[in-house]
Amino acid sequence: MYALLKKEIKSFLSSLIGYVVIVVFLLVLGLFMWVFSVDSNVLHNGYANINPLFEIAPWVFLFLIPAITMRSFAEERKSGTIELLLTRPLLDIQIVFAKFLAGLILVMFSLLPTLVYYYSVNQLGSPPGNIDTGGMWGSYIGLLFLGGAFVAIGIFASALSDNQIISFVMAVAFCAFCYIGFDNLSSLDFFNKADTFLLSMSINTHYVSMSRGVIDTRDMLYFISLIGIFLFATRTVVESRKW
Repeated sequence: MYALLKKEIKSFLSSLIGYVVIVVFLLVLGLFMWVFSVDSNVLHNGYANINPLFEIAPWVFLFLIPAITMRSFAEERKSGTIELLLTRPLLDIQIVFAKFLAGLILVMFSLLPTLVYYYSVNQLGSPPGNIDTGGMWGSYIGLLFLGGAFVAIGIFASALSDNQIISFVMAVAFCAFCYIGFDNLSSLDFFNKADTFLLSMSINTHYVSMSRGVIDTRDMLYFISLIGIFLFATRTVVESRKW
């Protein structure tokens, strides 16, 4: 499995996809946090925090992570290499998990440079260092879990089609529904008796909870369960080619 993981990471870094994703992610965040005259501009809001990063990043991930994962299985199926991959002495779940880890590692690579934003805001504080470090790390953990959930959803969408564009569109739709779809459903009168349950199914609900800096085991279990469900569903789709 390690060899496959290494191959997946190399395929990301040997093409422009990995670099473009990281650059676009940092560029969009940088523009909204430091350049554009909007509420999320750190220099304008008067507070030494990087909360805008954690408010904007999920929306950027909503499109960039599907762009990363759309080729995971779609390209393998289109080129016919999926058959060769499935003949390797690996379990289907190992193949799926290797592709998931490769995508998650790329997400981590994209988050590491944002520590520069933390350092900058830390120095801009009055006095310097007047920033909620504990809350920041909690937010980073929440963002990493959210990224992992989007990667798992994206890989599942990639396994459903051999067309990368279709996989991308499906991944964006699935991620958007899991992120804010349940929130919107809970606000409808038709679902007023199930609003608490629907909110508990929302990625946004658990992400916001972790973004407060409180690492609740219920939120962690939610993300781990969601990732597990989509990885298992992906394995089922991949395994169905053998039936």
